[in-house]
Amino acid sequence: MNDNDPTPPPGARRRRVFLVDDHPLVREGLTKLIAQEPDLCVCGEAAEAGPAFGGIVASAPDAVIVDLSLQSDSGLDLIKRLQTLADPPPVLVLSMHDEAFYAERALRAGALGYVMKRETSGKIISALRRVLAGQLYVSAAMSAQAAEKFLLTRAVASSSPLESLTDREIEVFRRIGLGHENRRIAEDLHLSLKTVQTHCAHIKEKLGLENATVLMREAVRWVERGP
Repeated sequence: MNDNDPTPPPGARRRRVFLVDDHPLVREGLTKLIAQEPDLCVCGEAAEAGPAFGGIVASAPDAVIVDLSLQSDSGLDLIKRLQTLADPPPVLVLSMHDEAFYAERALRAGALGYVMKRETSGKIISALRRVLAGQLYVSAAMSAQAAEKFLLTRAVASSSPLESLTDREIEVFRRIGLGHENRRIAEDLHLSLKTVQTHCAHIKEKLGLENATVLMREAVRWVERGP
């Protein structure tokens, strides 16, 4: 809070937000943005899912802002884990990844909102307030896409074979595209090497890829294109 902040209504408490992002500058920027609001504040932050979960349990925030691409964890996994709490906090995903591909997965995992990092600060705060009110938040374009998808009732085949991949397979595929070897992927996602190899086999089968070389090439193309 700074000297220019308006005074909150008498008796009102600031609603507390926990930040999960592996970029310190992003967390710092969000903290400053949220502190400008008279009824909001940041109560904690973390760069990885493990410490984040512990911090969220300890601080019991009113809402959590989560990035999907954490350095050594999956934001989707954290969202799913939070749903196991007796009273899970509402989650807003703030991500660089295109919502057309990731928003539905995030909402299925338990998030209430999805907003892109390129959006204005005003939209981010609006999304946060919507989530704090227990309401769903996605962009107008995403809402229209969801409505169209519902009306078509999946009569049209999926626009991308990647949609057939599970959340875990997508995360493995993304990390392959970033150049990570299977052993590192296993360590980062806290999986056995055999499990990662099994995921790779399933990805190749679902995408019709002949071998590991083709898998790596397609994963790199997908990451460079920006899902």
